[in-house]
Amino acid sequence: MATAFHHGITVTETKTTSRLIATIATACIGLVVTAPAADATAFPLDRPVLIDETPGHIDMTTALAKIGATGTGRTVLEAIASKVRTPVIVVRVAPGADAAATATAVIGASNAGVRTGMQTLLAAEAQTGIRPRILATPGLESAAVTAALAVIGGKLRSMTYARALGTDLATLATYRGGFDSRELMLLYPDLKVTDATGATVPSFAAAHAVAMRALIDQTQGWHKTLSNVPIPGVVGTTADVPFDLQDPDADANRLNADEITTIVSLNGERRFWGSRTCSTDEDFYFESATRTAHIVADTIAAGLIWAIDKPLTPSLAKDIVARANAKFRAMVQAGELLGATAWYDPTRNPVADLKTGKLAIRYKYTPVPPLEHLHLSQEVTDEFLADFSTLVGA
Repeated sequence: MATAFHHGITVTETKTTSRLIATIATACIGLVVTAPAADATAFPLDRPVLIDETPGHIDMTTALAKIGATGTGRTVLEAIASKVRTPVIVVRVAPGADAAATATAVIGASNAGVRTGMQTLLAAEAQTGIRPRILATPGLESAAVTAALAVIGGKLRSMTYARALGTDLATLATYRGGFDSRELMLLYPDLKVTDATGATVPSFAAAHAVAMRALIDQTQGWHKTLSNVPIPGVVGTTADVPFDLQDPDADANRLNADEITTIVSLNGERRFWGSRTCSTDEDFYFESATRTAHIVADTIAAGLIWAIDKPLTPSLAKDIVARANAKFRAMVQAGELLGATAWYDPTRNPVADLKTGKLAIRYKYTPVPPLEHLHLSQEVTDEFLADFSTLVGA
């Protein structure tokens, strides 16, 4: 007969799963395209459509079949498909009667809760479950469109890529001077690819940039800049950009000096060359610094959602700090940060705030900068002739 009486010790085994902070997904592309001949069911106007290889979504092969041959959509998707498989959110807009009307459609608006154009990207996560982190409007760039996209990038904490408009170094530099967003990288020139018939045709630089950004995220990490990685599937550029690795007066270096990323041929391969954003804040000159700010902020915030509405006790504050520091250690070990630490600051947590359920935790980090300039000192010397006779005798 079973009894509840026990003069001794009972040990019950349980499993505890620690709350590990996971890095947010970074390799999701967000696009605005025109595609007048697209299947309207697959690509309705002004609605975010997720292209993904997972069940339940339209895959890239199907998307290419349904996007139609006109407009920018097919060219953009072909550029991405040639390099990477990653989630892509596409917003299709109707082209206008002229370039100005098309730009208005691309920029879009928000009226009574209904968004159009690129404003739809702000609602993409709510509708698709994925936030676009890499944005572009390839082939549809204008100063107004690019400025508006950079604003969207800031709101989404996403990087934006756009072609710099101009035909020579002076006009390109002037165009670059019109922007000051850390979320924006300007590109020049466009690329060339071989189409299905074997002909060489232009292809939008921004389409290849977002594809390469996603590919680098997947293969090297989000902390590696776009620069100096071979671009597969391209055969040339739409404009000549003289480049010499050791010549600061070469056009490629002058473009980089004006914070414009260009395309160069190096070791027989074309590569984006340049790591700078349009930021006027030196802390965010580099693309990697901006992305680090975005990813650290969203990763830590998302990883601590579990703490919201828990009883505000000292142990909760300690746990929050410990979880954040554990993630920072992992990011430092992975080479994504040079250093980072979180702490509880008593001066930021007065009794009045604690009483009303407010807790402030501070953290700081150092992003990993790219090696932009390597200085090698070459010296001619006769010191290696000093033992010549000895070596001959030996």
